[in-house]
Amino acid sequence: MTHYFGSCLCGNAKFEVQGHFDGFYLCHCKYCQKDTGSAHAANLLSKSAKLTWLAGSDSVTTFTLAGTRHKKSFCKVCGSALPSTHDTGLLVIPAGCLDTEVSISPTAHIFTSSKAVWDEGLGDVPEFEGLPE
Repeated sequence: MTHYFGSCLCGNAKFEVQGHFDGFYLCHCKYCQKDTGSAHAANLLSKSAKLTWLAGSDSVTTFTLAGTRHKKSFCKVCGSALPSTHDTGLLVIPAGCLDTEVSISPTAHIFTSSKAVWDEGLGDVPEFEGLPE
């Protein structure tokens, strides 16, 4: 069985995921843009993997947007996105909170009808290994 480990930015919340991912989606919906403050969320999904909190489960809180299926779990201390289990049993793991390397590539971009206007042609934008001077 595959094991993945993850944590929040402050290190207070730590977890393990045992199992396999069914998909890796880059979600461009307006809710995910608000959640991340970015162009999209990068979420790994699994219907069968098991989530175990190793530390800091009391610092994890969950927000569900009324009238939608949109749900986000995060650390109350640092605000980092963390895994959440939905009513359907679907486990959603924000890819960026994993400390273990994930070897799968994204499955698809979803909700592209809401894609940010500035999220086009990014391959032409200059790259820097650190903060530009």
